[in-house]
Amino acid sequence: MNDFGELIRVEGARALATLTRVLGDLQLAEDALHDAVVVALERWPVEGPPANPAAWLTVTARNKAIDRLRREARRSEKEEAAMRYVTPSEPERFDDSTIDDDVLRLVFTCCHPALAPEARVALSLRALCGLSTAEIARAFLVSEPAMAQRIVRAKHKIAAARIPYRVPADHELLERLPAVLAVVYVIFTEGHSASAGDDLVRVDLCNEAIRLAGVLSCLLPDEPEVLGLLALLLLTDARRTSRVDPDGGLVLLADQDRARWDAAQIEEGSALVERALRRSAGRPGPYALQGAIAACHANAPSFTETDWPDIVMLYGLLETVLPTSVVRLNRAVAIAEVDGPAAGLLLVDAITGLEQFQHFHSARADMLRRLDRDAEAAHAYRAALALNPSTPERRFLLRRLAALG
Repeated sequence: MNDFGELIRVEGARALATLTRVLGDLQLAEDALHDAVVVALERWPVEGPPANPAAWLTVTARNKAIDRLRREARRSEKEEAAMRYVTPSEPERFDDSTIDDDVLRLVFTCCHPALAPEARVALSLRALCGLSTAEIARAFLVSEPAMAQRIVRAKHKIAAARIPYRVPADHELLERLPAVLAVVYVIFTEGHSASAGDDLVRVDLCNEAIRLAGVLSCLLPDEPEVLGLLALLLLTDARRTSRVDPDGGLVLLADQDRARWDAAQIEEGSALVERALRRSAGRPGPYALQGAIAACHANAPSFTETDWPDIVMLYGLLETVLPTSVVRLNRAVAIAEVDGPAAGLLLVDAITGLEQFQHFHSARADMLRRLDRDAEAAHAYRAALALNPSTPERRFLLRRLAALG
């Protein structure tokens, strides 16, 4: 994507959040933003981008929405709505603080308990990350038509139930918190390891997820899972600059230059982990535990000096509160570092449901490679490649495959 396209994608998510509040209709906001993007792609390469791209997109899209409403104004309420947008009762503000509040508002709207649980994260990724329906479907291991139906149903539910676009009252926050935390976590995960494209890291998504986690920590400063999530994101993101080589290729954790890790983020994240664990009253949740695992990695002097037995123990605790196949896979990878690749492979081969998960095949391939079972390793690498990873991951897998001869 060219520089202007990238700028529009990044700023468009913020503009969409503000438009949704102004227009009160997520579908209308998306349609209007699309119209504004068409204008931006025509003008910005010639005139240059505006000083505040999100505000420009928001104002242009609002005008486009007014045009749409006027054209469709066959019912009196639509005409009234159009007139309200033309002459708002108070001036709209498009400074950063307003946009930030609007983003959080949209997160909570997408995570309303009236929506189906499986639709909350999907709708948030579509609205906040600008991910295509195909990319979201790939992340959820479902077909694109099925994911499209989920998103459409969620939008209709928001409109039919008149779900408000706001940060809920204090007594409602905790009810929606698990879904909101899941959204922020998935946004970061997509940024940390992009599911497709030429870049391994999508910096804008990483930064936005960390910002949202920070806002949540201000709203709920004593909630251990909020602290744990913020810690997890900071500690993981601290390795960002060391994860790719000068050519943009993937660099594994074992080969990363730890001197390039962000020491300030590691210090802040480690302190947050300690606070989260203290406030967990002996029953840490999944984000606090994952934050503790990330702290073990971040504070290890080297890969070989990592406290792998402690990580295995933490993954065991994590599996009791989050018994997913991905957690079992990560625990198996840690066990392979403690007891050897044969022990890890035995556990990996017992995991089901991850056939469409690229990292399942690449982790299995690595264990087979370490066991000198080259033909089986090559087959596993090809299975990972068949799942269309990002360009940096594809290059890495191809290098490993070539090394097997």
